[in-house]
Amino acid sequence: MAAEPQPKALTRKPLLLNKVEGSQEVVNMAAIVPKEDGVISVSEDRTVRVWLKRDSGQYWPSIYHAMPSPCSCMSFNPETRRLSIGLDNGTISEFILSEDYNKMTLVKNYQAHQSRVMMILFVLEMEWVLSTGQDKNFTWHCSESGQRLGGYRTSAGACGLQFDVETRHVFVGDHSGQVTILKLEQESCSLVTTFKGHTGGVTALCWDPIQRVLFSGSSDHSIIMWDIGGRKGTAIELQGHNDKVQSLSYAHHTRQLISCGADGGIVVWNMDVERQETPEWLDSDSCQKCDQPFFWNFKQMWDSKKIGLRQHHCRKCGKAVCGKCSSKRSSIPLMGFEFEVRVCDSCHESITDEERAPTATFHDSKHNIVHVHFDATRGWLLTSGTDKVIKLWDMTPVVS
Repeated sequence: MAAEPQPKALTRKPLLLNKVEGSQEVVNMAAIVPKEDGVISVSEDRTVRVWLKRDSGQYWPSIYHAMPSPCSCMSFNPETRRLSIGLDNGTISEFILSEDYNKMTLVKNYQAHQSRVMMILFVLEMEWVLSTGQDKNFTWHCSESGQRLGGYRTSAGACGLQFDVETRHVFVGDHSGQVTILKLEQESCSLVTTFKGHTGGVTALCWDPIQRVLFSGSSDHSIIMWDIGGRKGTAIELQGHNDKVQSLSYAHHTRQLISCGADGGIVVWNMDVERQETPEWLDSDSCQKCDQPFFWNFKQMWDSKKIGLRQHHCRKCGKAVCGKCSSKRSSIPLMGFEFEVRVCDSCHESITDEERAPTATFHDSKHNIVHVHFDATRGWLLTSGTDKVIKLWDMTPVVS
C-alpha cells in the first residue's frame, strides 16, 4: 500500500523553461532533439510534429505529419535521425528526418502487432527494432530488411521495455505486474527469469547498464529497484507517488532516478546511497509485541476472554502488530519510505534523525504526466501530459 504523501519544504526546484501547446489530443510521447532547440512529439490526434524554437522564444511545428491511426509511442535515434512511430493499429512506421528537421521521409512499415503498439526501442548496434503491444506480444525486427526476427508472448499486455546491449537481455514489463527477462539471439530468444513484486501493472521500466540495476514503475504507485548485477535478486522499494507511476528516467552521471506520475509529481531520487530492502511481512495469529489475539484467532480469544484486534505490520521490521503497539509513524528514506508510514513502537524509538533524512526531492509539474525524457547534456527534462501540453524544465538545480 502506498504511503500518504505529506508536503515538504523545497529548497531547490526545477525551472520551467517553456510550454509547447497545439496538440488536439493527449501527447503520448515526446523527446528533446539533442544539440537543437527542438522537440519531437506523437499524439493521440494522429499527428507527428517536430517543434523548433523560433526567434520569438516559442516552439512552432517545422513538421506536421498526419498518420493513419493514433500515435501511441516513438523512438528517435539522433545519430541516424531515424524516427520509429508506433500506431494504435499495430503498425510501426519508420522515417528519416532531414538535417534541418524540416522534412521526414518514410522508409518502411512493420506489421509488428495485432493491436496498439505500447513501446518501441531502436538498437543501432544490432540494427534491431524492439516493440511491445497490447496483443501481449514482444517482437523484434531487422531494421535493414524489415523482416520479423522473432517474438515472445507475455502474460498480459506489455508496455515497459528496456534492452541491455552488452548481454542482449531484454526486459519486458506487463499489466500483470511481472517483469520478464529474455536473452535475444539473431532469430531466437530464451526465457532467463521473471520478477514479480508489484501489486499493480508495470507501467514503466528504466535500465542502468553501469550499475546493472533495473527500475520498474507501477500503477500501484511504487517503484522497485531490481539489482540484476551485484546482489542478484535484491529488490528495493521506493514510495514517493500517490497515483500511478507513468514514466522513469535515469541521470547516470549523478546516479539520480527521475520518476513522474499521474499525480503530477516529479520525484528525483538519490540512488548514490546504501538502500535497504523492505522486510517480508510476517504471519501471526496474535500481536508479536503484546500477544493480543487477532480477530480471526477464535481459540485464543475464547481462552483469554479477549476481543480480537485488527492486524497491522511494521514497515521497518515486518512484524505483525496490533494498533496499540504500532501507534507511531515515521519516514524511513533508506527503505524507500519518504513519507511517514506505520512502525511498531520499538522500531520508532530506534530510528535516528540521520535515518529520517530525505533521499528524494518532490516537485509539482501541475499536469498529469504521461511520459518524460531527460537530456543529460543540458540537464533538461521534458514532460508530456494528458492536458495535451509539453513542458520543458531546467533540472540543473535538482539533478547536479
